[in-house]
Amino acid sequence: MSTKSIGVLMMCPMMPYLQETLDSKFRLYQLWETEDQQAFIEEHRDSIRAVVGNTFMGANAELIDALPKLEIVSSFSVGLDKVDLVKCKEREIAVTNTPDVLTDDVADLALGLMLSTLRQICAADRYVRQGLWPKGDYKLTTKLSGKNVGIVGLGRIGLAIAKRAEAFGCKIAYNSRSKKSNVNFKYYSSVVDLAASSDVLVVACPLTKESYHIVDRSVIDALGPKAIIVNIGRGPLIDEKELVKALVEARLGGAGLDVFENEPHVPKELFEMDNVVLLPHVGSGTWETRKEMADLVIGNLEAYFSKKPLLTPVE
Repeated sequence: MSTKSIGVLMMCPMMPYLQETLDSKFRLYQLWETEDQQAFIEEHRDSIRAVVGNTFMGANAELIDALPKLEIVSSFSVGLDKVDLVKCKEREIAVTNTPDVLTDDVADLALGLMLSTLRQICAADRYVRQGLWPKGDYKLTTKLSGKNVGIVGLGRIGLAIAKRAEAFGCKIAYNSRSKKSNVNFKYYSSVVDLAASSDVLVVACPLTKESYHIVDRSVIDALGPKAIIVNIGRGPLIDEKELVKALVEARLGGAGLDVFENEPHVPKELFEMDNVVLLPHVGSGTWETRKEMADLVIGNLEAYFSKKPLLTPVE
């Protein structure tokens, strides 16, 4: 069957390959290109049967209510914090995401942030570029090998980070909703207790109502002035104001951050800190992985409208 008559609403700009392929296969509506988005949705409400979102814009209750013919939300992400899953379940709207294909990239980046933060690679690079090396050697930093690494959230990505950190001789411990039977790492039911035993705390859990600000002042204080935090999950997993205060007051040793509470806005206090590494949410940002993610979005839509099993359904 032809899918060209099926209306697909894309919420914001994404990978050109994804946009172009969707446009060639479906009737694509690009929400960001219209000035009055509410009027645009009202005009096309009876034509839109699918929504494609990502980590920045998904399908909230208001959008779902405005689209009476909506049947599927296909997210160009693994995280689903921008999709109202309860509302989707009520309306029997299918939901898909892009798990597994981005696990390696995000885990690789987590290790990169651990190394960059502890060894101050970015600051040392700036030191050379600014012509400061002839005036003296760069200050000593801290090694990663052999450190105690605590991981908040031992899902696919958390486990991949653990395996990579093990290769550096690090001792792994973790916190998750329940103890995992398939690993021998030390389990902590309390994030504060995990932090107290960690030199590096990696935040890798999904963002839910329960995990919002899971890293608060008590966790940061438990880490102390020699430990660092790495966040490759979602910005609101950390109380950002408390994180900034701890770094400004030197109560925390450093931070490697790929995500922030109010992206793309980043606290300016962090800009000049040598012990902080800042990235613009690029965890899955390689050509190889983004194409695989795009193919999953497209494949899920094609499967749904061909009445075939979804490739990556969210139950």
